[in-house]
Amino acid sequence: MTATAAVLHEFGGPLQIEEIRFDELERHEVRIRVRASGICRSDLTVAATNHGFPVPLLLGHEVSGVVEEVGAGVQGLSVGDHVVGCPVNHCGRCDSCRSGRPFQCSNHGATQRAAGLPARVTSGGSPATQFIGIGGFATHAVLHENLVVRVPAEVPFEIACLLGCGVSTGLGAVLNTARVQHGDSVLVVGCGGVGLNAIQGARLAGARRIIGLDTNDAALDLALQLGATDVVNAREDDPVARVRAANGGEGVSHAFEVIGLPQTLDTALDALRTGGQVYLVGVQKPDAVLGIPFRHFFAQKSVHGVAMGSSIPHLHIPEYADLYLQGRLQLEPLVANRIALHEVNDGFERLRRGGVARSVIVFD
Repeated sequence: MTATAAVLHEFGGPLQIEEIRFDELERHEVRIRVRASGICRSDLTVAATNHGFPVPLLLGHEVSGVVEEVGAGVQGLSVGDHVVGCPVNHCGRCDSCRSGRPFQCSNHGATQRAAGLPARVTSGGSPATQFIGIGGFATHAVLHENLVVRVPAEVPFEIACLLGCGVSTGLGAVLNTARVQHGDSVLVVGCGGVGLNAIQGARLAGARRIIGLDTNDAALDLALQLGATDVVNAREDDPVARVRAANGGEGVSHAFEVIGLPQTLDTALDALRTGGQVYLVGVQKPDAVLGIPFRHFFAQKSVHGVAMGSSIPHLHIPEYADLYLQGRLQLEPLVANRIALHEVNDGFERLRRGGVARSVIVFD
């Protein structure tokens, strides 16, 4: 079948709206009619710089929609189900997967088609790459069943799509990776879509002090709305001193670096107390080198890499959907703009200008 998609043909260039073609479903594949697709900063980063994803490239990895067809062997999904895509590529069989750590799967290529089979999707007759296995800037998507999670139909599509990445990454980094406890102090460096969910995760965990750090006043206002106890504008003099002052003169126990820059890692480390921990949530450039002065290690600080919030998609995404339906997780404020597919480049431009919340592509 054919679909309409936004396709990247040249890194640094615009996305082109064109027709793509899907092959017939293989085993364990699901075809989804996409109803909403969030524009994440990771899409913008990968569109600008070659991170190893060949062109033509189908970006978009926050998708929600309705199952239209299931391939042989698919379990737990039926035509008509409301679903989200979550790019935790995992085989389900390796030691990491069987021990509840699919985000550390040693065979994450198992969600791709085997060599020798026709390409799952083509653009202009050439095989197209689905970014992180999804490629959701399109009217339809064909995914491996391991990347598809059923959600309650009561969750609006433009909200549901956020669950697959922004929510899972932000909440998960706090609740699953760091396991923030009641009474802890938390700093979130970067209050965009993912950082705002980290702030909500810290609120849900019962953190005593939750400090948002950003250069955008609108982002800081939204951070306060979603649970931050204090905010600091990084453009002010000595933001680290201001963070420590907000925490009673002491460093924080947990800092989440969500922007993906070496200098913001330095800020996060300087804001830690002795024995504190930094979690690298933001995506760094492929050639980034993180130079960490030994004094931080002498102070028993540690740095942790985070992938997709250490999420177990089929366990955590339904939990987050329930929190939303209960009113305990605020997601409406995270949708800044609802746009059409042909406006995807405008959505990228909003991110470049420092847009706070998500632009979401909504399909009829």
